[in-house]
Amino acid sequence: MKVIAFVGYPLSGKSTAAQIARELGIPVVVMGDAVREEAIRRGLELTDENLGRVASELRQKEGMDAIAKRCIPKIRDEARKSGVVVVDGIRGIAEVERFKKAFGDDFVLISIESPLEVRFERAKTRKRSDDVENLEDLMKRDKREESWGLKEAMEIADFTIENKGNYEDFIETVRQILLSIARNVEIKIETDIHPTESEEKVVNAIKNLFPDAEIKIEDGKLVGKAKNLERFRELLRRQRILDTARSEILKSRSGNEVTVYLNKQTATVSRINFCDADAVLSPLRVTFRLNNISFQRFLDYVAPETKDGRPVKELERL
Repeated sequence: MKVIAFVGYPLSGKSTAAQIARELGIPVVVMGDAVREEAIRRGLELTDENLGRVASELRQKEGMDAIAKRCIPKIRDEARKSGVVVVDGIRGIAEVERFKKAFGDDFVLISIESPLEVRFERAKTRKRSDDVENLEDLMKRDKREESWGLKEAMEIADFTIENKGNYEDFIETVRQILLSIARNVEIKIETDIHPTESEEKVVNAIKNLFPDAEIKIEDGKLVGKAKNLERFRELLRRQRILDTARSEILKSRSGNEVTVYLNKQTATVSRINFCDADAVLSPLRVTFRLNNISFQRFLDYVAPETKDGRPVKELERL
């Protein structure tokens, strides 16, 4: 499970980042919705002034982490369904501490930094009912959120993204960070390198299947780690061995891991050949660890069912 949260000054781009998450299929919990729900319950108009007052009153009465506490049940529910969830709208250090206590190392904080002038121009373009109308109001809103510990929260973020106005660059940066954090599959490759083998050839064989593999060799033992299985998936289709791969994956599952054995020699020419664990010259032992995805989805993405040798249905993404 991963809980990814965005923090930043008003109009810094948190809502845009959250929308990118949605487009990637990641559910989003908006903390401000808890405040809006409370304002509606009180019969108040959804203006910046009213929402700010409600948020301040909640924090005064229930603690500085009041809104975070209200959001945790919904975050847990979304995370149980999808394995990863984005939280939009952290305003202070107390909320960060509450989430860290609730989710531990599964909580990742991303700070978005954007200049005051850029943020104000964004407000004039967006024209949302609770947005500010002048620069002084935005500065006043900044101070209000700083009083909740916004600066302290941003300072301890795991990642920092600068949003200075280039929309395309910002979107691509957010997208890549989200993909790296919410990676659904971790790949581990292990093998023994015998005296008669060339280390360089073995490394190249692995890179043929998993180009992003980071490899370490010590005392004849090779361990590699990768995240991208697209090349592996592509080769299965190119060789037309989806049925074989599906069968191997089905019988090789153990909990949230799948371990298969691949012929080292055929990998040197970018071919996948499944083999036994005790094959000659030590095969490549490849373990797929499934973090935020069901086994069935992994199976259908890598090796879907086929008809007349062709996939019945291709999944576009994990």
